[in-house]
Amino acid sequence: MPEFLEPAFMQRALLAALLIGVAAPSVGIYLVQRRQALMGDGIGHVALTGVALGFLFSTSHVWMAVLVSVAGGVIMELVRYSGKARGDVALAMMFYGGMAGGVMIVNVAPGGTTANLTSYLWGSITTVSPSDITTIVLLTAVVLLIAFGLRRQLFSVCQDEEFARVTGLPVRLLNLLLAVTAAATVTVAMRVVGLLLVSALMVIPVVAAQQTARSFAATLGLAIAFGVTVTLSGTVSSYYVDVPPGATIVLLAIGLFALTALLATPLARRRARRAARAGAPGAAPAAAPAH
Repeated sequence: MPEFLEPAFMQRALLAALLIGVAAPSVGIYLVQRRQALMGDGIGHVALTGVALGFLFSTSHVWMAVLVSVAGGVIMELVRYSGKARGDVALAMMFYGGMAGGVMIVNVAPGGTTANLTSYLWGSITTVSPSDITTIVLLTAVVLLIAFGLRRQLFSVCQDEEFARVTGLPVRLLNLLLAVTAAATVTVAMRVVGLLLVSALMVIPVVAAQQTARSFAATLGLAIAFGVTVTLSGTVSSYYVDVPPGATIVLLAIGLFALTALLATPLARRRARRAARAGAPGAAPAAAPAH
């Protein structure tokens, strides 16, 4: 057995990293499709109030963060749906209020200080407890059930809301469901990369996959592969080098994006040459399939 697998805390950390590496891009691909890449960041700000309420009422910080972030995600979607001209201002006030409210509440909680929020802001994957793993597994299962079970409907809504509405899809309900799923993903990922960096894990693997993939299914599969790669490698690296795992994971994701961006141009040129040869006049016709 490799050395890094021997400690129990690393086994839990790697399991959490694996689950988040799958869940975050699975939801992030829809947010990127809707040009709402920073929605996860906004929900993360609101979730901080939930964490602080967990300290105030001496209850589960994660589940309280789930409740508050789900409420925040629903409000964001309702504001967006209303189409009000000053909706962006209302959302910005909610984001900043979530951060300020979290700091204020945790300071009035018994024995609470802003230091209690550090692990939730930046992640602390090596301190994931068995109860945290149970919560992460449950929430990840719900996220994946929605992201994959309703992938056709969610893709249609994210691609063209008007067309989806004409075809009879419950657009408003699906948008609210996506907001709730994003909120659950944020609270799951906060133990891995932190609330301030969670949006990066939902977005960067997706945009990296878009550099080379040519279909939605291929992009989703590649984004999940990228997400798992950076979360696991970042966790293992933090064990040996003694660096913050959340920041390591995000920097690895950015490096992966830079690499795919470099490879995307020659790959696109190769595809263009193949397409040109296939469509060139006088090209030999393809052989008929054997019967």
